[in-house]
Amino acid sequence: MTSGALPVNPFVAAGMIEDPRLFVGRKDELHAIASRMKGDQPTSINIVGEKHIGKSSLLHYFVLTWQQRVLNNSSNYVVIYLPLRSVDCQTETGFYEAVAEGLLNHVQGWQQRSLQNCWKTKPLNRQAFSDAVKEWKQQGKLPVLCLDDFESLLKYPDKFDNGFYDNLRSLMDSNALMLVVASRKQLDVYANEHRFVSSFFNIGHTISLKELTTDEAIELSRLPTRSTNGAALSVDEQNHAQQWGDRHPYKLQLAAYYLWEARQQGKAIKWAKQQFEQQLANPKSKAKGQRWQLWLRWLVWDLPVRLGKIPKFIGATVGDIGNWITGLVILLLPVLVWVGVLHWNEVWDFVRDKLGIK
Repeated sequence: MTSGALPVNPFVAAGMIEDPRLFVGRKDELHAIASRMKGDQPTSINIVGEKHIGKSSLLHYFVLTWQQRVLNNSSNYVVIYLPLRSVDCQTETGFYEAVAEGLLNHVQGWQQRSLQNCWKTKPLNRQAFSDAVKEWKQQGKLPVLCLDDFESLLKYPDKFDNGFYDNLRSLMDSNALMLVVASRKQLDVYANEHRFVSSFFNIGHTISLKELTTDEAIELSRLPTRSTNGAALSVDEQNHAQQWGDRHPYKLQLAAYYLWEARQQGKAIKWAKQQFEQQLANPKSKAKGQRWQLWLRWLVWDLPVRLGKIPKFIGATVGDIGNWITGLVILLLPVLVWVGVLHWNEVWDFVRDKLGIK
């Protein structure tokens, strides 16, 4: 770093942590992924956790550091990180091509020629992808795909159907492929919600990503800047960060971020707290707005459409429905009289009108 350069805030208030020096904790989860990768039968994993809990950062950090955890036979694995929200992954062929590119980019030069030929089939469709993965198995290579934002695939059910997921499951069952899939809900929940029947969604092992431990939270608040060895925050600022953020990784990062910015700009702790609370409030406001829009859509569109389908579902005619409504009203009339909403004279007038009595 050149003299006079401004120090860089080490805290990541949004998005994935890309610098491995700034990643803190998750030792148990990292060990669990590596141990299931090293087994005689690699076990695919579903990393489950709420938004901002650190799923993307965990996958990315594992891809950068897995060789430190798999010291023996590390040449048998190729581990890649693939964000499924990428435009390249909106079609099945696009997904396969993105995987192929990622794998070949991580293969050593002297191995490139013997391992790349099987990926040259155009188009790289489901069968070609399956054949290429099986060819890698024969050559002693296990592709380990760390797939982030699994929900992105669910937006395209016509592109990623049960056949797509069945093919992945077949490769996993034959120990030719391992997946580490990050999602907000467990995969079997999505299967029920979207009516998938593929056994892919009953993935081998689930890891629930929770808040940091107390020691990990303290370690995060003591991160150094890139230009110094000491902590970026003072002891008082560290205490504030831990109080505001508790043990939630995103809240801790956010609190520490604004505390550091406050000191750099000569502002008070109060300013940092206001910025922190304002940033936390924004997503909630958006979420409330989205919930209100969903409720309104259900009331004025979904509910009327579903009610309109009832006669067709039960095979009733328009006349039948009219008679059903009339009968329902007649049944409700005594109740309305009993609670004082109507008088018996009004009920009798209604009945006479329906029966045609003058």
